[in-house]
Amino acid sequence: MTTDPIPPLSATDITSFMNNGFVRLDGAFPKQIAEDARAILWQATGCHSDDPTTWTQPVVRLGHFSQPPFRQAANTPRLHRAFDQLVGAGRWQPLGSLGTFPVRFPSPEAPGDDGWHVDMSFGHDAPDFMDWRINISSRGRALLMLFLFSDVTCDDAPTRIRAGSHIDIARQLAPAGEAGLSLRDLVASGFADSEGRPEASATGAAGTVYLCHPFLVHAAQRHRGSTPRFLAQPPLLPREPFRLNRPDGERSPVEQAILNAIDG
Repeated sequence: MTTDPIPPLSATDITSFMNNGFVRLDGAFPKQIAEDARAILWQATGCHSDDPTTWTQPVVRLGHFSQPPFRQAANTPRLHRAFDQLVGAGRWQPLGSLGTFPVRFPSPEAPGDDGWHVDMSFGHDAPDFMDWRINISSRGRALLMLFLFSDVTCDDAPTRIRAGSHIDIARQLAPAGEAGLSLRDLVASGFADSEGRPEASATGAAGTVYLCHPFLVHAAQRHRGSTPRFLAQPPLLPREPFRLNRPDGERSPVEQAILNAIDG
């Protein structure tokens, strides 16, 4: 439980999260930390920040980073308080790293990884990623998160989000129970016909974090701007499984959003 006295998310923010599947948290970590982290990431890309001729690929995927700037970005009091608000105090695990970084460069080429999808949360031991799974209790994932380590405008390959698509996925997952569905199942179904949902873009200044429902349908896109985009997309891991049968007032907004979808 954090001691930050000012809740970063208002009641309106939390309602929006349950209805739309995401909330934008500005100033989740300081811009200086983002700058320090970018210096490390630039070196890892093998490219030069001041020489666009070295930006030869539309996307470069970097591994996990746990140096101080990354740990500091992931563990600010403001973020921890938001985790408490959405997932429940004591129900999530602090982040030690920020997962993979898909660094996107300005390019006329399609990145090849821009299909709509939901992040699978368990079954990762299967050799074919299409067999990875997700279930109605979101085993293994409490939140999907997008950490912006550079300023991202509409031209800078912001992640595309289908607002409200977590409702469609929850309804599709419910009959499958704890076994859940594979990525192959969801692709075959067109992600529960979520294509009719309005589209939003994860734009914002460096230091912004998008806190997303784990069932949210999202996608990458081609970079049409001039400045490379640095973003991390780690999961927030649960300390305990989601429970939809908690008494009223004890369910987290993530759990309540699932229940609302099933009952709606």
